[in-house]
Amino acid sequence: MNSPIDNDPTTPSESGPEGEERRLISRTNVRRQSDRRLNDVKASVLIREHMVIDRESAADIREELSTTREHILRETELLQEAAREDSRRLQQANEKLIIAAIEAQSLSEQLQFTQTQMEIAKTEAEKANLAKSRFLSSMSHELRTPLNAILGFAQLLETGASTLSASQQSWLKQILKSGWYLLDLINEILDLSLIESSKLAISNESLSLIDVILDCQAVFEPKLQQRNIKLSILPFNENSFVFADRRRVKQALINLLSNAIKYNSEPGSIEIKPTTTSLNRLRISIKDTGLGLSEEQLSKLFQPFVRLGQENSDVEGTGIGLVVTKHLVELMGGTIGVISHVGQGSEFWIELIRDDASQLINSHDVLYECISHNENKEIIRTLLYVEDNPASLMLVEQIIQSHPQLRLLCARDGYLGIALARTHLPDIILLDINLPGLSGNHVMKILRLDPVTAHIPIVALSANAQPDAMAKGLTSGFFSYISKPIKINELMNTINEALALAANKVDQ
Repeated sequence: MNSPIDNDPTTPSESGPEGEERRLISRTNVRRQSDRRLNDVKASVLIREHMVIDRESAADIREELSTTREHILRETELLQEAAREDSRRLQQANEKLIIAAIEAQSLSEQLQFTQTQMEIAKTEAEKANLAKSRFLSSMSHELRTPLNAILGFAQLLETGASTLSASQQSWLKQILKSGWYLLDLINEILDLSLIESSKLAISNESLSLIDVILDCQAVFEPKLQQRNIKLSILPFNENSFVFADRRRVKQALINLLSNAIKYNSEPGSIEIKPTTTSLNRLRISIKDTGLGLSEEQLSKLFQPFVRLGQENSDVEGTGIGLVVTKHLVELMGGTIGVISHVGQGSEFWIELIRDDASQLINSHDVLYECISHNENKEIIRTLLYVEDNPASLMLVEQIIQSHPQLRLLCARDGYLGIALARTHLPDIILLDINLPGLSGNHVMKILRLDPVTAHIPIVALSANAQPDAMAKGLTSGFFSYISKPIKINELMNTINEALALAANKVDQ
């Protein structure tokens, strides 16, 4: 190998310009070769440096990748665990949903079964209620028929009480007292049955409260004197009219007054006070001086058949009077309430709808004129009574015997009644509804369709005292409808009204 000295351009191997040129070229080539070698060395150094750096970077990258992989593995495990937990929870939720769906289905079936049972129970209750109503109506009829004889003949005995001894008069009073009490009890039970079955009819009209209260006062006057109880009626406004059912208002007030007397002290007092509570309401308060009621008693006051501890006392009662009164007042659009404290007495009140009517026709005056007009006549009038019950026939016979201006014809069935009506043309016909064979309603229709008998007033007598039966009887063509037991005054008043009507038709 030649040394660089051998190629040195300064070596005197050649001379002249060409030699110099060659030497320059040679030196240039040497420098190039040196630069090339130097560059190669630098490149080698750089490569080695880069290789060291790359190895270090690769180690770092490997370490970082390892760390990342471990992190990813941990994250993956956590995600997998979370997924497994979510899956477990979803499975539990799904199981709960399935259980809930099963329970809901079971509950739905139970509800459907319960609803079916309730509908069956409702149907059975309605049937039972209808059967109860029919039973009470039937029992009312069966009880009223013998009561008609008991009270009727007792009233006849009372008209001739002067011939009875003191003991007999006392016994007679007990018969009448017990009989009327039993009749009131029958009426209350029947009313409660009608109320519970929503069959009680209410006929509201404009009426004067003071007139009704005075009627109630007359009813209780003997008992007030007997118990030494003073009844005070505070002044009423001259326009104290209400819109209500006259019969039911009187019934409600009688129930409240009866309780105020029964549970009052002796001597005691009762105060009836009117109060205008609003523009369209009138309150009637009945305040007594009795023992009063406790909070516990007040909470049970309007429950049926609850007598508030008076079951073993000597005070008569059934525990349904206030219940019936409450329903009656509410059916008329009114309200009822009580204020009571132990030892301070009780104050019951009812509120009814006010009516600004200025005047009402006084039916008592009209009735009095009819009675007087007929009593002054000496013409004999014929009365036909169609009845199958011997006791009822005997009772009316005894009643008519005390009225010489009346002649009585009797028939035991509907067919004979029609024949006697056509033959004798009576001035008035008393007709029992529950006749064997041909009913009283059919007899009335036949007589109404016959031009010969169509003008004769026909009065229905029946043990069916339900308001709807009475209203149906009046609309079907009866002149009047009297429920048994017969009240002699009511019967004679009705007979006189019918005779007056018949006389007016004859005069026309």
